[in-house]
Amino acid sequence: MRDPARARPWRRRALALSRDLVRRAVHGGSPEQRRAGEPMCNLASRVGRAAATGRHQVLAPLRDLVRRVERDTPPDRDRAIDALRAVAIGGVVLGHWLVTALVLDSGAIRVASPLRHMPQLAPATWLFQTLAVFFLVGGYAAARSRGAAAGTYRQWLGARLARLFRPVGVVLAVWSVTVAGMLAAGADTVTVARLVKLVVSPMWFLVVFAVLTAATPLVARLHPMWPLVTVAVIDLVRYGVGGSSWVGAVSALAGWPASHGLSDSLGSIKVVAGWLESHGLSESLGSVNVVAGWLVPYCLGAAWARGALRSRTAGWVLLVGGAVGAVGLVVGAGYPAAMVGVPGAAVSNLDPPTLAAVSFGLAQCGAALLLLGPLRRVLRRPVVWAAVALVNLSAMTIFLWHQSAMILVTALGLLTGEALPGLHTVPDGPEWVLARLGWVPVFGLALAVCWVAFHARERAPSRKTRLANA
Repeated sequence: MRDPARARPWRRRALALSRDLVRRAVHGGSPEQRRAGEPMCNLASRVGRAAATGRHQVLAPLRDLVRRVERDTPPDRDRAIDALRAVAIGGVVLGHWLVTALVLDSGAIRVASPLRHMPQLAPATWLFQTLAVFFLVGGYAAARSRGAAAGTYRQWLGARLARLFRPVGVVLAVWSVTVAGMLAAGADTVTVARLVKLVVSPMWFLVVFAVLTAATPLVARLHPMWPLVTVAVIDLVRYGVGGSSWVGAVSALAGWPASHGLSDSLGSIKVVAGWLESHGLSESLGSVNVVAGWLVPYCLGAAWARGALRSRTAGWVLLVGGAVGAVGLVVGAGYPAAMVGVPGAAVSNLDPPTLAAVSFGLAQCGAALLLLGPLRRVLRRPVVWAAVALVNLSAMTIFLWHQSAMILVTALGLLTGEALPGLHTVPDGPEWVLARLGWVPVFGLALAVCWVAFHARERAPSRKTRLANA
């Protein structure tokens, strides 16, 4: 416990006055106060003034921070773009915290998912799988940045990739030391490997994003339909997806007669799929969708930067069309309902992205475009904008350390000597979900500790530069 004698002056005054107030309530006040006849209301007023002084000393730095962020923000900055990026990062973080459980099993830790035990929760993944929005904003920002860049392509790319990967080295260094310490202490190697995979596996997203960023000059004018068709064809080759049902559905939507040659084309695709499967190349072909799937929202963002997609009609078309497509593929073509990977599932919508995931991403992009107006109005408030700006300035730190924060809380929970509900227990019922929601603020506090320790590695030389170039 902190020594009260070393507390801040306003805290010392508040503590002294609080003790005096209790003493007066119990004993009628000190002899000096009784002789002076000081009314209780005066003492209460002194306590109130001390508390007000304390609040001022706490809130004054926050008000100063809000003013500085507002002052350093370029007047032409579209704050809604930053809000969309913050929402995307927040969705990924919350999604991982809610669908990843570290279960204590015979002295070792294994990773489990509530989606495997409670598949009825799959629709909740449609709220937290927000990567398409991040790639939409990324394509928009990269296209605008490249168009306005004064230097060479190499200089532009180097600056953007440095901001993207600068914090990664810190994560890898810290976890290298952590792994060495765990192994030296006799930790189970399987547990260590699972924890490392949990931390490192989300970084695939950074690699894909870097590839698309590097290709911005080439794909800036690419129509999103091309990567969308690529995803659809690869899905047909890999999964077959009902074959004949696709023939009927596509023919009906296109208004083609039954004699149209689509059936023969799909028959040829099945032959190709069989050949690839027999040679073990089916999974390799699927890796193409890792780029093609996220290229769809990235190209939408680049088109948005060129001035397209400005009407609300475009937003509604993407939202309704993408939602209908995603629901149709899940219900009618057998795609998984969960928009994230589920341990043990035969097919994942995310690894690599399937046509259902890409269709869902189109719906998310449409919703993002429709929300621009309301977001711009809300972000006129300096306090709201300051919160969004600070999240954006630390977006990679938040993304890279959120799994470590969850692991830290889980490890500290083991010190209690028992499996804590929602933290170490099997995620097999509603009780686990409720308990997990209670742990989310604790994960957030641990992430704040990680942010304090490591966010400086993401910072550019000055706040104004960061706000201008984020």
